[in-house]
Amino acid sequence: MTTSTTQKWHLKGAWFDACKCAVPCPCSFAQPPTYGDCDGILLWQIREGNYGDIRLDGLNVAMLGSFTGNPWAGEHKDAYAAFFIDDRADDTQRTALQAIFAGEAGGWPAQFGAMLSPEMRGLETASIEASVDDDLGTWRMRIPGKAEAVVEALTGPTTQEGERVQVHHLPGSETGPGQGPATWGKASTDRADAYGFQWDRSGRSSKLIPFDWYGPDAA
Repeated sequence: MTTSTTQKWHLKGAWFDACKCAVPCPCSFAQPPTYGDCDGILLWQIREGNYGDIRLDGLNVAMLGSFTGNPWAGEHKDAYAAFFIDDRADDTQRTALQAIFAGEAGGWPAQFGAMLSPEMRGLETASIEASVDDDLGTWRMRIPGKAEAVVEALTGPTTQEGERVQVHHLPGSETGPGQGPATWGKASTDRADAYGFQWDRSGRSSKLIPFDWYGPDAA
C-alpha cells in the first residue's frame, strides 16, 4: 500500500530467473508450471534507478521463491519467498529497495506481490554477483553459499550464430505488461540452499526480460 510519504521512483534493468520448469517455462505463458509446482531463483539487475533523490544505479536484488498451481489464474497455494538486498547499498538505498520490492511504493512490484501473496521466509543483505552478456549469450548470478545460477541462451539445430530465441508480448510476464522481449535460456547451474529452499539441478528453464518500471503511478 502506498502512503503519502512514498517517493516517485523509477527502475530500469534486466530480470531473469532459473526455475524448476522444463524449457520453456509455461508460467510465462500464464499456464500451470510443468510439474504442478515451481521453485527458482529470481534476479533483478538495476542499471538505472532512483527513489526520489536516492540513486539506485548498479544495485541488485535477488529472491528465492516457490509456489504450487497457477498464480495467473488465481489457482495457487503454498507461495513462499526470501529476498536478498545488495550489500553495496547504503542505509537509504536499502530502505528504498525494500519499499519498492515489498510493494509499499506501488507500481508493478505491488501488483505482482498482491497476486502471488507469498509468505516471507527471510530478508537480508548479501553479496550478490550478477552479470548479463551484452549479446545476451549468457547470464548469471551468485550469492556465495546460498544461491547460484549460470544460464546459456537457448539454441538448437536451426539457430544461426548470434541469434536469440525471443518471445514478445508474454501473457504471463513476470516483469509486467509492456515489458520484453523475453530471451530464453537453459540453466547449466541452478542451485539454492537458504531459508528452506534447497535444490541443485541443471538443464531447466530460464528467461531474461528487461524491465522499465515507475511508481507509485505509471509514467
